[in-house]
Amino acid sequence: MNVKIEMGPGSAIAKVALAPNETFTAEGGSMVAMSGNMSIETTTHKKGKGSIASGLKRMFSGEGFFMNHYTASANGGEVILSSSLPGDMMVKELQNEKLVVQGGSYVASSTGVDIDFEWQGMKSVFSGESIFWLGVRGTGSVVLNSFGAIYPIEVDGEYVVDTGHIVAFTENLSFTISKAGKSILSSFLGGEGLVCKFKGTGTVWCQSHNPQGFGQAVGPKLKPRS
Repeated sequence: MNVKIEMGPGSAIAKVALAPNETFTAEGGSMVAMSGNMSIETTTHKKGKGSIASGLKRMFSGEGFFMNHYTASANGGEVILSSSLPGDMMVKELQNEKLVVQGGSYVASSTGVDIDFEWQGMKSVFSGESIFWLGVRGTGSVVLNSFGAIYPIEVDGEYVVDTGHIVAFTENLSFTISKAGKSILSSFLGGEGLVCKFKGTGTVWCQSHNPQGFGQAVGPKLKPRS
């Protein structure tokens, strides 16, 4: 699986080149186009496996109910992927490690990567984000997307990130949900609300725009359907 990101950071697509008979997994609905003779299997989890519970957990995490597993023909093949919101994409190569991924940011992964659905406790509920986050673990390629540009922040000690701007972070970072200001009132009046305080040594990948904030700004201006 060889992934090339093009047309970023505003309208990125991921071109996934597959070796003969190679398989990879992608979020349902992310495919733009693909070469001929590509076989597709749809499940709610791994290839050949799945359940209604797995699909429901994915929906709670902000992902789709189904996952598509693409297998190239004997001549190889290509699949082009995109995301629902305009923004960038990135490829992270995992070496027997784990990323915690915010719901809606997962796009695709190679067969050596397993995807779990993780409960982050009541702190995720109070953050206003997903109840379940994704635990992406293993060895192989992972494709993630963002709303706007995506960029890494190297944490060595403590770092504060707005909950709506998180794409993913390395598992060795711990976090707590906290108010941005000195009080709950000042935090919300300042427009920041709750934030994630990360501690440890690792990387947080952030997106330049907040999908929830964008929806709140644009939503009232949209005309209702007639």
